[in-house]
Amino acid sequence: MPNPLSPVWARIGAPLRRWVTPALVAVRRHPLRAVAVLSGGLLVYLLALAAWLPSTADLRKVRSEVPSAVVSADGVVLAEFKRINRQWVPLDSVAKPVVQALIATEDHRFYSHHGIDLWRTLAAVVHTLSGDRQGGSTITQQLARNLYPDEIGRSVSLHRKAKEALTALKIEAVYSKDEILEIYLNTVPFLYNAFGIEMAARTYFDKPSSRLNVLESATLIGMLKGASYYNPVQNPQRAKARRNVVLGQMVKHGHLTADRAEALSKQALKLNFERQDTLQGLAPHVAQWVRAWLIEWADARNLNIYSDGLVVRTTLHAKMQKAATQAVVRQMAALQPLADRQRRRSQDKVPLQAGFMAMDPRSGRVLAWVGSRDFATEQFDHVGQARRQPGSTFKPFVYGAAFEMGRLPGDELVDDVVAIPLPGGGVWRPTDGKAPPSGLPMTLYDGLSLSKNTITAQLMMQVGPPRVAQLARALGVRDSALDEVPSLALGTSSVTLREMVTAYAAIANEGRHTAPVLVLQVEDRRGQVLQRFAEPIPEPAMYPIQALELVNVLRGAVDEGTASAVRTRYGIDADVAGKTGTTQNNTDGWFILMHPQLVAGARVGFNDSALAMGDGWGPGARSALPIVAEVFQQSLRQRWIDPQARFAIDRSRPAPPQPTLPEALRGLGDFFGRWLKSP
Repeated sequence: MPNPLSPVWARIGAPLRRWVTPALVAVRRHPLRAVAVLSGGLLVYLLALAAWLPSTADLRKVRSEVPSAVVSADGVVLAEFKRINRQWVPLDSVAKPVVQALIATEDHRFYSHHGIDLWRTLAAVVHTLSGDRQGGSTITQQLARNLYPDEIGRSVSLHRKAKEALTALKIEAVYSKDEILEIYLNTVPFLYNAFGIEMAARTYFDKPSSRLNVLESATLIGMLKGASYYNPVQNPQRAKARRNVVLGQMVKHGHLTADRAEALSKQALKLNFERQDTLQGLAPHVAQWVRAWLIEWADARNLNIYSDGLVVRTTLHAKMQKAATQAVVRQMAALQPLADRQRRRSQDKVPLQAGFMAMDPRSGRVLAWVGSRDFATEQFDHVGQARRQPGSTFKPFVYGAAFEMGRLPGDELVDDVVAIPLPGGGVWRPTDGKAPPSGLPMTLYDGLSLSKNTITAQLMMQVGPPRVAQLARALGVRDSALDEVPSLALGTSSVTLREMVTAYAAIANEGRHTAPVLVLQVEDRRGQVLQRFAEPIPEPAMYPIQALELVNVLRGAVDEGTASAVRTRYGIDADVAGKTGTTQNNTDGWFILMHPQLVAGARVGFNDSALAMGDGWGPGARSALPIVAEVFQQSLRQRWIDPQARFAIDRSRPAPPQPTLPEALRGLGDFFGRWLKSP
């Protein structure tokens, strides 16, 4: 009978003899010295190797890892920061057939060895030398390899096996056998971003691991030999064959009768496959911002956001956040068909996007933040990152600057054709769309509440762009550059929604600017406060009386102006004030609404600023207002804010100055002159 080792020896014999022969000669001459040298060298090698492998403290962290959490002000978990998509379950919550199949197939002497199965290792060496490569790793060795792939590696070498064996011995010294099984089952990968038996059970069979039956358990354990090769979704025949091998091993080691295994092996794979994507939570864009901030905060304190169980308490109001998300989704669903119909002849469908933010003007606490219509398809934040022209929502800064100069809401300007020379040459001629100027005097109150471009442009030239830009910055537009040119009055400089809501909150807070606050404190896993963040002190940005005058004028925009749908359609009768905004060609629609306890704003538009929305649905009063109004409606109904709260200024509509007799006659003459010229 031929020796099965002959081919192997033929390949390695010659080079091995070149190294081994001198060593054997040395051993024969000085056996004790040679043994001592070899033993000492091996000991030094193992000690040096152990120093580079995970320490006992590192091993203990594995089981105690707790992801950090982001929590709303009312105690709802908004997000968890996990290293991988895993849900840890205790061993006694895992179905018994899973454990039986694992031990029977991967390591049937698991409870009798101390991390290394010498018999299995020797058998694996013999089989490998004979040309039938086999693995000899125990469950503990596999766990070592899974937990520390970078430190141990995957190469086929004695060096790697030594690292794996040493780490396994360390693991056995730290944990009990059941703890090792629990850690193994919770960390092993199963494809499709599923780590651990719980996520695998939910991914492949849509059930918790506690309810897995024998066939399902055998299928998952069978994947451990090669998750891709035995993938039951892509390779069902291979997966079934491997499953049946696992059933045979369960019979061999007394966990299953032969008759039952034979009956089960004839059954087809019955998958209920569904990817288990990481949960986005109520406020994914906020979680994204908090994660970036927390990593830096934790690194400075030698903490790990994925394992140290930090708790970040935010200012978000979970119920309002949910209402805001629903409002954005609902409005986008209503507008998208209109957008698709408008663009069907020219290009493919382009999704509309929106951002929403709400804050308490008194404290600066952010209550709701929706960065896009769907975080899964749009991670870009349309609250804090997107910079777009704000249109007419910028106009209050012009009127606010004028009020601070002594102008009054009852002062008048003539609604007439405007031609403003520009410093670099040319003329700026702002109009109000298709509506011709009336040629009549108009109060500043009506100019803002009715959003008249001609009145606003004239007022801008009286106040001056630098003064308007200065007030806008003081109120909250501090991160975006403002071009100090006449057209700034109509919102031609790009800003973020976050800046605009912050500025309106300062107006609602009687001219006191408060920076938006999102994080209140950070706690450890035991609830001990690691750092509490003081709320910012409000800064004077505008004189209180002028700020309140501006609020009163913006009440008019809601009562009788461009935002009247707040009253007529949504039935909001609380003391609110606000402003719509629409940029040129309906590129962006804006709306911001103020209440003494809540300021909220929304912007709607395409990602590409070159794309326009339709005339019938693109203006801010139709695109953005419904989102804000719906959230306000819910906030008032649910008493998240007080419906009886009032701004500290009486509601009034200023009476225009009474014209003198010559002025009245001149106005009458102008009227008849235009009438005679009309066709």
